[in-house]
Parts: sequence; C-alpha cells; structure tokens
Amino acid sequence: MSLPHASQESARNRADDHADDHALEQSAQAKERALVEWLRARGSVLIGFSGGVDSSYLAAVAVEALGAEHMLAVIGRSASYPEAQWAMARQVADRFAIPVREVSTDEVNDPRYAANPVNRCYFCKSELWNTLVPIAIERKIAVVVDGTNADDLSDYRPGAAAAREHAVLSPLAAVGLTKADIRLLSRARGIATWSQPSSPCLSSRVPYGTAVTPARLRQIEIAEGALRALGVGGDLRVRYHDELARVELCAEELQRWLAPHRSRQLAAAIRSAGFARVAIDLRGFRSGSLNILGGVAEA
Repeated sequence: MSLPHASQESARNRADDHADDHALEQSAQAKERALVEWLRARGSVLIGFSGGVDSSYLAAVAVEALGAEHMLAVIGRSASYPEAQWAMARQVADRFAIPVREVSTDEVNDPRYAANPVNRCYFCKSELWNTLVPIAIERKIAVVVDGTNADDLSDYRPGAAAAREHAVLSPLAAVGLTKADIRLLSRARGIATWSQPSSPCLSSRVPYGTAVTPARLRQIEIAEGALRALGVGGDLRVRYHDELARVELCAEELQRWLAPHRSRQLAAAIRSAGFARVAIDLRGFRSGSLNILGGVAEA
C-alpha cells in the first residue's frame, strides 16, 4: 500500500534532514581529528581559557590529546571578566581534569583601554598575552593558543592583531572548526558549554568612546545577573548608556518579556542594579550592537 503523496514527501524530507545531519557530524568529527593531530604535532600548549564555548572545547580536547602534563589552561581575571564565566570555566576544568592557573590582568587601568576606542580589544589581548606568554616560556610549553574559531576570521577582531604580535596560534580556526561544529562536538563530549550563549567581556556592553570603569562593568554584570535570576534565557545584553540600560533579548525571549506585567518585572530587576531608566530594544539581540538608541521601548 503506497503512502499518500504528502506523507511520502514528509518521509523524504526527514530522510534528507537525517542525511544532512549525518554529513555535518562526519565533517565536524574529521575536523576534530585534524585538531588532535595539530595539538600532538606541537607537543604542549598553553590555552587562554575563558570558560566560553570555544576555549572550553579546546581545553577538553587538548587534555585528552596531550595529557595533563603537556597542557595548561590559564584564566585571566579582571573587572571585565564576568564571575559567571569564571564559575563555568572552573566547572569545565573540574569535569575534565584540566590543569588550570589563574592570573590577574589589569587592562581596565590601562588608559588606552579605559578610553574605549574601537580597537579596545587590542589593548585587552595585549595585556593578556603579555601575561601568558612568559608563563609558557617558564613552563617550557611549546605554543600559546586561543579559542578563535573559523567563523571569527570574518569578524572585526582587533584582538587578533595582539595575538599575531605575540605568536599566539588559533588551532580551531586552523582546522576549520566553526561555532556550529564546536557546539555539536561539545555536546557529544558532555561539555556543559555546548548550548551556552556567547558571552564576550563586559566592556562590550559600553559604547565606544564611553569610558570603561570597574563600577560601570560591575553595574552591567549585576543587571544581567538579575535578568538571569528572573528567568531570562538565551542571548542577552544590558547595554550601558549612562543612566539608561538598553536591554537586548534573543527573538524567543523578546515577545515574552514585552508583555506588560513581565516588562515591569524586567525593569525592576534592571533598576535594582542602579539604572534610572530601562529600554527594551525592539530589534532584539544583535552581537556587536553599540551606539544605537533607535527602536527601543521604555519599560
């Protein structure tokens, strides 16, 4: 007995989707094998470890490929580094027995960084690699690496110049691993960050040209933490505009939190961090959104 036309079409679509998923998985696994070969060819690595999706995956693969005695994950802690990210980094390290060292970085007190120019990240990464490279030399570790992935190569990333100047390598990008690949492979490995929203440094919430200060970064961190505690999921940003907080939510969350009773809850959570005014950006979350004030609704 033949299936009705619509059912046959649906079955074919499911089969095609399954084949596509299988092909993507096979491609990602091939790239992971290339990553393991890349790491073993170097012999030992020091990883700039933030606890984000990319560096967590890289650290988990590196400790498996090289052994704990031939790798070190270093966390650079500063006012621009969220506490929640640090907690995730420690969780991943504990789960996979990744050797970790924590160091302090002081980019916020560099006037060039604090002035918040468009190449702010260059000064941040320069501070980081100036701290990490000597550790690698001291420990006789062959190379220093970061979590830059293949997708990042098409982005504006002034921090990449600092990496080049310090001979920092990017193995994920070198073998063609994309963010989607890394999430897929992280999920297969049981790495908790596989579904974690992207979380750049807190300074990315401050418009270029507005001074970065520890107090402002702390205010942003408290506000975003209050939203997470309220139950806001997905990608979110609290953009700093002096007394105004501009809130960006992912598409799935935006409509939910525009409801009057929920928007009042959201505004109260943000005001608890010290902002006088709260605006929900009706365009939703946009990575790298700065200096944009149109299209917002006050809550």
